[in-house]
Amino acid sequence: MSDTPNRTVRGISSMATRQVLADLTSAHTARTGQVVVIESVGGVDAAKRVQAGEAFDLVILASDAIDKLIAGGHLKPGRIDLVRSGVAACVRAGAPVPDLSSEAAVKAAVLAADKISYSTGPSGVALHKLFERWGIADAVAGKTVQAPPGVPVASLVARGEVALGFQQLSELLHVEGITIAGPLPEPIQITTVFSAGVAVNTPHADAVHALLTFMTSREADAAKQRQGMAAA
Repeated sequence: MSDTPNRTVRGISSMATRQVLADLTSAHTARTGQVVVIESVGGVDAAKRVQAGEAFDLVILASDAIDKLIAGGHLKPGRIDLVRSGVAACVRAGAPVPDLSSEAAVKAAVLAADKISYSTGPSGVALHKLFERWGIADAVAGKTVQAPPGVPVASLVARGEVALGFQQLSELLHVEGITIAGPLPEPIQITTVFSAGVAVNTPHADAVHALLTFMTSREADAAKQRQGMAAA
């Protein structure tokens, strides 16, 4: 039986893509009448829910997480890359903005901050590896406040719980009470590709593919840029 617009497409995603997916699904619904509901949670939790067999039509996570879900038989073969997302840093509104113009400057800012925070997602893993390469992982560990999955790092910064926070730029753009200090400089920029996978048991495959065709089209580029991302 073919899909019809009144059948809701249900998806799950990580928090980093929450706003861009809201923009894109809203535009797609306006164009087609297809209702799309995507729940955004911590990426680790999202993957666990899919692995546990919770029913979704569409899953949007970091590309390596999608690959693992495909390999595990939860998603159909062939991931669809949607956006590239970089990491930025933020401080509490009104606080001095650190220099992030070079690798050395970022290292100095990290060492100078009394408390820092970064996500549990792929950007946080990469940042920890960067601290290890710099030889400061042990020094930083004692002053790191780990944001729980699904809790924006920026919210900890806004409340004054940490002085310097790192997360996907897309997750910093719409948070009140912070100042975005800027992106990480190119030599150490952490870029994550967020991709989509189609659930193996979805009854709405045609509707999902139509949505993904729109999300990967040139028409979707402006929304991606508006949310601090780039087309993959």
